[in-house]
Amino acid sequence: MKKTPLKALYLTALLTLCFGVFSHAQQGTVVINEDPTIDELLEIKKDINSDEKNSDRYKIQVYSGNLATAERTKSKFDSSVGQWRSQLVFEAPNYKIWVGSFRTRLEADRALVAVQRKFGDAFIFKPKKE
Repeated sequence: MKKTPLKALYLTALLTLCFGVFSHAQQGTVVINEDPTIDELLEIKKDINSDEKNSDRYKIQVYSGNLATAERTKSKFDSSVGQWRSQLVFEAPNYKIWVGSFRTRLEADRALVAVQRKFGDAFIFKPKKE
């Protein structure tokens, strides 16, 4: 293996340092041209996605039965799991505790795993269209 002369190393280091100091990154501006109706469409999409009563969404049912037990179950859910919003729903003749509003079955399945740790009888369903 041949040794590099010391002068060559110093010269290479000096050149690298000089070029590094005097070189600059390019600067510029970006202009985005978009249709103004895109903002309106995004707002409409946000409203649709935030709609809890959207019947195209999956929910998890935690309990079905009398009112007193349903209220206790809802309270227990909110304090123990509570990661998803729970609601008390009346469908004659039972009160039901529904959890979440999931866009896909996969999201609902993942949530069901966590919910079933505390509420073993929980299951996924899609509410009937009204």
